[in-house]
Amino acid sequence: MTASWTPLHAGLHQLLRDRQLLTRGQSILMAVSGGQDSLCLAKLLLDLQPKWHWHLAIAHCDHRWRPDSIANATFVRDLAQTWQVPYFQQTADPTPPSEAAAREWRYHGLTQIAQQQGYSHVVTGHTASDRAETLLYNLVRGSGMDGLQALTWQRPLTPAVMLTRPLLAITRAQTAEFCQQQALPVWEDTTNQDLHHARNRIRLDVLTYLRAHLNPQVDCTLAQTAELLQAEVEFLEQEATRLRLQASDPQMPNGCQRQILLAAPVALQRRVARQVLRQLLPISPGFDHVEKLVALLSAPHRSQTDPFPGGAIAQVDGDWIRFIHLQN
Repeated sequence: MTASWTPLHAGLHQLLRDRQLLTRGQSILMAVSGGQDSLCLAKLLLDLQPKWHWHLAIAHCDHRWRPDSIANATFVRDLAQTWQVPYFQQTADPTPPSEAAAREWRYHGLTQIAQQQGYSHVVTGHTASDRAETLLYNLVRGSGMDGLQALTWQRPLTPAVMLTRPLLAITRAQTAEFCQQQALPVWEDTTNQDLHHARNRIRLDVLTYLRAHLNPQVDCTLAQTAELLQAEVEFLEQEATRLRLQASDPQMPNGCQRQILLAAPVALQRRVARQVLRQLLPISPGFDHVEKLVALLSAPHRSQTDPFPGGAIAQVDGDWIRFIHLQN
């Protein structure tokens, strides 16, 4: 493939070196939907491959949501053949019922391919614009800092497979311009225009309005906010883990020593409570669950919560909070 070196090539090359997201010689599975972002990512990595000596392949996930999904998959397969890289496909059965279910199925499918075929990294074409959308989407749903920074540069899918998002410093407008410059055949996904999907409404209505009336660079500024929050969340989680271990009883890992936690800032109290509840509850703890537990830090002896999901209650026992599993 003939590569014309562009500022995006140079920027990604330098970013990968600075952040050490990918290293020389790695086996990388590129998630390609056929849209502009994933095509931009695939073309950039293929052009950079001679410098990095990666082993690249393309994976496509067919949710079977659209009548043209088979044609879409064929389009991506043919593109992989043209670019002379291995191609792998996952087809949903049954069709995921929601955006959240589709996302979970997609990551499961990509992880499965990576494990079976020996790829250490899965890369996706998420951009700064996706990061801005995720921040706004989680903000209006009441998420705290963790949700606002959720779209991170990397996270493990398994101990041996890392999910990497190399384009988080690039906006969707830049990937569109790149695809046009490189004459890449973009597959248009009609569901991206469906305003019944909350993320599409944020993308098409909310961000468009913000760019026009408040800040033309809102994608980048919100992405920068997510980047700042990511570093702060990592620090707070480390401090909360240290505090939780300090306040715990090795003989009762789900217990908390109240005086140690009361001396800490409320931000750390809440994070410790969330960490404890994550180990205890069958679901991800919500704001109300965390606040109920934090309230026990200063409550009288024998005070207790109503049952958490799964049936456990938390009870004050002197300087300790103990968890009691109720019998059905």
